[in-house]
Amino acid sequence: MKTNAFEVAAKYVYPSLRRRLVEILYREYDMTQVGIAEILHITQSAVSRYLRMNRGALIDVEKFEDIDGELRQSAEWIIKEKPDEYKIHAEIIRIALEMLGKGYLCSLHAKIDPEIDPGSCNVCLELFGE
Repeated sequence: MKTNAFEVAAKYVYPSLRRRLVEILYREYDMTQVGIAEILHITQSAVSRYLRMNRGALIDVEKFEDIDGELRQSAEWIIKEKPDEYKIHAEIIRIALEMLGKGYLCSLHAKIDPEIDPGSCNVCLELFGE
């Protein structure tokens, strides 16, 4: 089955980034689940599922230090500015596209779609890379 990079980003990357953002707000800013839900414009139940690793646990975002650093900056921005849900959504998408552009998701994409050959596919690197 053909799976494009946007499907991988939407189904696997976005939830993993959001999970890590929730984790940062919970552990490093000592926010409650209700507070995180309010500031991120999601339900408390979703926050709970992220923290229990029932959602968004496929990708260990922490292993990508640059991406994890960006999420930490995003957490700080969210706390200070309290942006609306669309600005938060745009920020998470920007970070997901950055991950695609750096080739961080090629091996995951190949596992999801065995027809992908990370050694010869440069689509994401060309479209989203620097």
